[in-house]
Amino acid sequence: MSPAAVIPVCPDDQIATVPSTESPAPRSSSAMLDEIIRKHWRSLEASHKPSAWDALDGGYGDARRAYHGWEHIADLLEKLNGFQALSAKPALIATAIFWHDSVYATQAPDGGRRSDLENVRDSAELFLRHTLLNADDAAAVHELIMATADHTRAEARKEHYDGFAGDLDLFLDLDLSPLAAPWKIFAANLEHIRFEFAWVPEPEFYTSQIGMLEGYLNADARLFRRAETRKKWLAAAKDNLKFCIVALRAKLALEPADRDTPAPARSA
Repeated sequence: MSPAAVIPVCPDDQIATVPSTESPAPRSSSAMLDEIIRKHWRSLEASHKPSAWDALDGGYGDARRAYHGWEHIADLLEKLNGFQALSAKPALIATAIFWHDSVYATQAPDGGRRSDLENVRDSAELFLRHTLLNADDAAAVHELIMATADHTRAEARKEHYDGFAGDLDLFLDLDLSPLAAPWKIFAANLEHIRFEFAWVPEPEFYTSQIGMLEGYLNADARLFRRAETRKKWLAAAKDNLKFCIVALRAKLALEPADRDTPAPARSA
């Protein structure tokens, strides 16, 4: 991607550049990892094999990642803390958060695009190889992880425990909560996803993103399943989605010679 390609940003008319193929991915700080371990991992450590943390860090610390790194996991874990009262088994949701993107690659060995389902399936399998949970709880976490292959259509296949369907809905809402982030963060997240797909040509990447974002927008109230999360995030998410779709369509319409021209900045 051209280093000068841009996404509009609000509220102060700054422009966030979409990363070129040379752009470095953001890396997790040791302080952030220490906080994740202290606040979230220590309470789950006993339910995992000793090799579990290294397996997680080997994935989320991969330099080829930008959005799907430790920052994303930390964000979801903090949000879970604010919604624990809605969860029947918050520790299992936290476990699913830790493992749901543990395997993430955008490119298949044949050079094509690796599917989300493959990443999710392999993440779920990696969890099973490192868990010490009893069979019922492990099956519940496995299903939570697998549900991220299709956020807006996934349904609980089995009520693993009282309240499991609600926990699945909450987990999926948490995973999509970045769609409701302030626009600067939303735009930065798109930059980071572009970095992960740096090998994909611009038009193909933008077209794919538009399709995905339109799917989320058309999900409407299904985008966030729990009433509490819907109230908190739905309106902001829909605003971000609508604006981003318009901005990406405008970029696709630009002639190659005009791709250095910024799109108008979004107002506050």
